[in-house]
Amino acid sequence: MLQTPSGGAGDGAAATDTGLLSIGAVLSVLREEFPEVTISKIRFLESEGLVEPRRTPSGYRKFSAEDVERLGHVLRMQRDHYLPLKVIREHLAAMERGEALPLPALSRPGDGEDPAECVPEKPTAARIGRCQLLAAAGVDEQRLAEWESYGLLVPVGDGVYDAEAVTVAGLLMELGRYGIEPRHLRAMKAAAEREAGLVEQVVAPLRRHRNPQTRAHAEDRTKELAGLTMKLHAALVRSALGVRLP
Repeated sequence: MLQTPSGGAGDGAAATDTGLLSIGAVLSVLREEFPEVTISKIRFLESEGLVEPRRTPSGYRKFSAEDVERLGHVLRMQRDHYLPLKVIREHLAAMERGEALPLPALSRPGDGEDPAECVPEKPTAARIGRCQLLAAAGVDEQRLAEWESYGLLVPVGDGVYDAEAVTVAGLLMELGRYGIEPRHLRAMKAAAEREAGLVEQVVAPLRRHRNPQTRAHAEDRTKELAGLTMKLHAALVRSALGVRLP
């Protein structure tokens, strides 16, 4: 059972006097059970109508304890049952009507089978199957193929993707609602590849070092540099737009 923090005050605080939580506080609660969840994922689920937080006059999201429990239920159904968002939405609606419906029994993918009705092998921490990606993102094969055609999502093997593909797919869906199409994002993909190339250039000597400890240190250095480049990229975008994000 997810536990929600209490105490605090103010629009940006973890909780208000009414017990509502900011999106940052919700993220902290959910990450105890779902380490991979992000603020973008929460916003994506909201945009899909799976949760409806309140809004302050200044536009900040405020989540109730029931909202947090609902989000946990959604994430659990995705993680444990590989259900697409459409099925999850229908299941939640049935629960709200007081109907005790069992979760759908899904089968493995086959020729001509609907991805929503298949269950891939359980993913590792770093890999995710195509079927599970389709279910987690709530998209069909045509949409995924379009993203692949522009290089925005690239399988790392036969029907296997990097686990970060779920986050990428969710962000692509969000941007699409603003009229930003995959073809508009090619420059962003190219910029990300250049940034990754810069990081690889820095850590390459460590990877080639004779000392095993030095080679092992390359992974930590890669994560540190990746975090710094992402923060710099975000700051530069905010500066160029002249905006401050909540």
